[in-house]
Amino acid sequence: MSREESAFEIWDVHVHLAGIAGQTPADRLEKLLEYADRLGIRRVCVFMGTTFQYDPSPEEMAQANREVRQAIERFPDRAFGFVYLNPNHLSASLDELNRHVADGPMVGVKLWVAKRCADPALDPLVERATELKAVVLQHTWLKTTGNLPGESTPQDLAVLAGRHPETTFIAAHSGGNWEYGLRAVRPYGNILVDLCGFDPTAGVTEMAVRTLGAERVLFGSDAPGRSFATQLGKVLGADIPADAKRLILGENLRRILRPILQQKGIRL
Repeated sequence: MSREESAFEIWDVHVHLAGIAGQTPADRLEKLLEYADRLGIRRVCVFMGTTFQYDPSPEEMAQANREVRQAIERFPDRAFGFVYLNPNHLSASLDELNRHVADGPMVGVKLWVAKRCADPALDPLVERATELKAVVLQHTWLKTTGNLPGESTPQDLAVLAGRHPETTFIAAHSGGNWEYGLRAVRPYGNILVDLCGFDPTAGVTEMAVRTLGAERVLFGSDAPGRSFATQLGKVLGADIPADAKRLILGENLRRILRPILQQKGIRL
C-alpha cells in the first residue's frame, strides 16, 4: 500500500458474523474489527446474524437481526447494520424494517436468496426502504451450475431497479460472473456493485470502473468467508487512478449512506 493509499479511509460494505468464533455476536464483531484494523479498514456494514438461512422463517429473520443489532450497538463508531429481510414473509419483513431501520440504528436492507428480486412481491419492501432513505443490497450471482430457485441474477436486479429509479441498490458480488454482471446493470445508474465474494481475479476492478465509472463501485470483503486482505487486493492492486481507489474504498459508500445517516443524526 502506497503512502497515498494508506491515507484513504476504508469502508467495507459486506461483512458477516457467521464463520468466526465468539461467545456473543458482539464478541464476533470485535474479532472481525481486530482483523480489519490490521488492514486499515475503518467501518464495516454487517448483516445476517451468526447462522445463514436460505429462506428464514419470521422467527429466524428476527433472531438474525437481533444478533446484528447486539453486535453493532457495542461498536457504534465502527459498524453499520443492514436489516435482513425475506420477501416470502412480507408482513414480518416490514415489521423488521420498521423496528430496526425506522425506529432503530440500522441503515440498509440485505436481501439474499429467498426470492428472485425481479418479483413484484418485493415492491412494498423497496418502497418502504426508499421512504426511510435506506440502501438495498441484493445478493446477485450467475452460476454456471445453475442458481438456487430464489437466487437473483444481476438481470433480476436490473428489472427491480427499473421499477424503483429513486432507490439506491447494491449488486452484491457484481453478479459473481462479473463480466456479464457488470454489463447487465450498466444502464441503471441507481445500481452500484460491490467487488466481494470471489477470487481476486486480475482485471475485475478495472472493468468495473471502465463499465460503470468509479463512482458506482464499492469495496466489500464478504469477511469472514473471504479475507479482508485478498478482497482489498482487488482494489489496491488494480491499474486505476488513485482517485478511483479512494472512491471505491470509502467515499462512494459514505456518499450513498449520507442521507440516512444525516436523518438519524449520525455525524461522520
